[in-house]
Amino acid sequence: MSGISFKGRVAIVTGAGGGLGREYSLDLAKRGAKVVVNDLGGTLDGSGGGSSAADKVVAEIKAAGGEAVANYDSVSTMEGGKNIVKTAVDHFGKVDILINNAGILRDRSFLKMTEADWDQVIAVHLRGAFCVTQPAALVMKENNYGRIVLTASTSGIYGNFGQANYGAAKMAQVGFMNVIKQELVKYNIKVNTVAPNADTQMTRGLIPEEIAKKLKPKFNVPMTVYLCSEENQDTGMIFTMSAGWFARTAVVSGEGVCIGDTERDIAAEEVMEQFEKIKSLENARPFPNATEVYALSYPLMV
Repeated sequence: MSGISFKGRVAIVTGAGGGLGREYSLDLAKRGAKVVVNDLGGTLDGSGGGSSAADKVVAEIKAAGGEAVANYDSVSTMEGGKNIVKTAVDHFGKVDILINNAGILRDRSFLKMTEADWDQVIAVHLRGAFCVTQPAALVMKENNYGRIVLTASTSGIYGNFGQANYGAAKMAQVGFMNVIKQELVKYNIKVNTVAPNADTQMTRGLIPEEIAKKLKPKFNVPMTVYLCSEENQDTGMIFTMSAGWFARTAVVSGEGVCIGDTERDIAAEEVMEQFEKIKSLENARPFPNATEVYALSYPLMV
């Protein structure tokens, strides 16, 4: 099995002061990458802040013979995102890899969720993806190379009680990916999304102990690191992973049913009559872009 090397590559990992981000950073550095370890140092709900979390990971990397620098900016503002990227460029000259990993939780049932609960989670996860990815992609474009990994969650893809804010922000990563994968592919920038599962600070107490001890963060590293590598030539994909299980997840459309002739009105009763066929996912498949999906209606247009 040939080894994956990141010698000469520069990586940014957000939310890397612990959990998954720390594991990603350590493995990338071990394989030769120069790593910007970003962490605001806040608590699980996004409050507080400090430098110790990122500094500890940088110290670990350096103790093992690697190269790393800490950054303490928030991902939720464009100023913060630009400063994170600037840290990479100032210290290492470029950016090749970005793992958008930073996240917080403000779990609450939907009917009790506050506007602040909603806004802060959206700010860190969704605004954070935009605010760091755009400045990073501008640098990657200059070098005609880049690997970007976004972080979704099964809470968004499939749903999880008490996480309307988190689920919405995480599923939005997929929509974000689906657009920028098309815009960045001509610059040799590949964009993929992972939906990891691990026992971390964010999930502690939510998963039964017997299961949690098997959900080690390190088991999410192999897929994420591969997607960051030059060897990976795929873009626009979602991968779900847990305890050594890896699978592609996809948004798909069924074959559907064509009703009418693009001229006459269509009644709700006609949809009702065909509803079993319309909702069927038999022969369902993913599509590379929105145009290809709407091509399913072409039989009515010719």
